[in-house]
Amino acid sequence: MKTLAIDVGTGTQDILLYDDTKELENGLKLVLPSPHLYIAQLIENEKNDIYFNGEIMGGGKLKEKILEHIDKGYNCVMEPHCAKTIRDDINQVLSYGIKIADENKNYKGYSKITLGDIDIKKLSKLLISYDLDFDFDYIAVAVQDHGFNENIGDRDFRFEKIREKLSKPIPAEEFGFKGNVPEYYSRMKAVEAQLSQIDLIPLIMDTKFASIVGMQQDNVAKQLNSYIVIDIGNGHTTAASIEDGKIQGIFEHHTSNLNGDSLEKYIKRLAEGKITNEEIYNDHGHGACVLNPLTKLEKVIVAGPKRNLIKHTKLDWHNATPGGDVMMTGTVGLIKTNDYLCSD
Repeated sequence: MKTLAIDVGTGTQDILLYDDTKELENGLKLVLPSPHLYIAQLIENEKNDIYFNGEIMGGGKLKEKILEHIDKGYNCVMEPHCAKTIRDDINQVLSYGIKIADENKNYKGYSKITLGDIDIKKLSKLLISYDLDFDFDYIAVAVQDHGFNENIGDRDFRFEKIREKLSKPIPAEEFGFKGNVPEYYSRMKAVEAQLSQIDLIPLIMDTKFASIVGMQQDNVAKQLNSYIVIDIGNGHTTAASIEDGKIQGIFEHHTSNLNGDSLEKYIKRLAEGKITNEEIYNDHGHGACVLNPLTKLEKVIVAGPKRNLIKHTKLDWHNATPGGDVMMTGTVGLIKTNDYLCSD
């Protein structure tokens, strides 16, 4: 059986086409720019008014580049659905000078740019150009999604949903969705919509939880029972305490607000079961949720592009390399989660 796994991050989109009849190391791997980066480049290079259609996606540099384009004197028009890439509140989108498409108007002459986190056609053309087969039995995609509730801020809502799921210790694979993505996860739903023409039920997962699962597949992690996994990303840092294969606690912070001392403190407090939502939230992070302390902190398993931050701590740590490749941590997590959910 073949699984196509795509982990869409802030800097890169990491792709693994895994065939379970072969070693994981022999899977086809690609590390490409994150979609928002090449779409931002399209906007920067454009010398015309732009009409945006497509799906909600990770915003990244898009807002910045769109506003720069407007400052140059060009019009930027977005269809209502994809405009939520900039802000869920359309009034806020309008306040930036972006126009919302009117179905009664003709935008002939505008350059068209289609938004979306996934471009299966482009990926298939790339592989076919190398005379490679592009066929798979499963597809799994990870994007980061805070969720949206008009009455609650992004940070609060994200952790409210994490706490709901983590009412008891559970395997991180339980955070994957296969045909049951909630409506409030608009970015995940957009990926689901993009894949609707494929005759498969996709696995959709948050990037951080895909990474948590992937770190657990590292050869060193497999020898441990009580440990912490931490993904130190470009924007967010997420740590989970693991015992008996289940999440016992979790915290999420903004990487730019962390240094070696604070990171070490929070990891130790997570292991001790003493970390609180208030201390992370009041330090400009997302929050924390802890059920049980670890019996013993055997080691810290680390992943993410900013993982060198762990070197500024005195913790006993190890870089995760599932399948021998640190860049494939999220994709390996997706494959493991898909296997887990398909076996239920």
